[in-house]
Amino acid sequence: MNSYILYAILTLIGLFGTFAVIPLFKNLLIDSNVLRPNYKKDMIPVSMGIVFLPMLIINSIILVYFTSDLKNIMYVFIFLFGLISMFFAGILDDIIGNRDVSGLKGHFKSLLKGKLTTGGFKALFGGFIGMVISIAISKNIYDIIINTLIIALSTNLMNLLDLRPGRAIKGYLLISIGLLFTLGRYTRNLLLLILPNVIAYFNQDLKAKAMMGDTGSNVLGISIGILFVMGYSLKVRIIWLVFLVFIHILTEKYSLTKIIENNKFLNFIDKLGR
Repeated sequence: MNSYILYAILTLIGLFGTFAVIPLFKNLLIDSNVLRPNYKKDMIPVSMGIVFLPMLIINSIILVYFTSDLKNIMYVFIFLFGLISMFFAGILDDIIGNRDVSGLKGHFKSLLKGKLTTGGFKALFGGFIGMVISIAISKNIYDIIINTLIIALSTNLMNLLDLRPGRAIKGYLLISIGLLFTLGRYTRNLLLLILPNVIAYFNQDLKAKAMMGDTGSNVLGISIGILFVMGYSLKVRIIWLVFLVFIHILTEKYSLTKIIENNKFLNFIDKLGR
């Protein structure tokens, strides 16, 4: 099939399919009392990132059907494995997570004291998922280490951003635009398995009608990480890893929200559309 026709099919199914399932999942979460106060203390559905899943699966079926190269089919399954794994970890944290402990440092300190938090579980689980994926696609031990760190830290990057309506998705879309124009042809298909779904849901998050929660932010983060390790040279991956390490060190010491509020341009982008 022509690549552009396939891009169009994946995009349209992702957009309109996700639009269709949003009310179904939103009512499901409300009826099940899966609610949480947002930053304004309004009770809204959480774990709405689950709406990314149905069209992710359906579009994966379509992509695999039209793919003949076994290596590319393996990439689809690796991508699915990573995203579905983080759906599981994210929804667990959303539903039973304790918010008394925050930040990677806080979760690991708690673990060293013999107390496992859902955030600590998610960090360890995500790290091991990243390692499995890295071993599957890497050429040597250095690649495995670099790729594991990229996947793990990219996954947590979206968590760091997901503190205000629409902020994490804005960050994700900004990164995705860069990926869309620089990834190779087949890895671009993988991006289109989830990007249209996120665009369809965006307004719900931006207008604080629902929270995607860790169910969504974990998935967005790991998708970025996997695409970086699959689609780019070592030099590009190292640059991205340095950026990730810098952001994580910065946010352990300072409030990201305060940094954004104190910068006119970032604050404008952050509040745009709310």
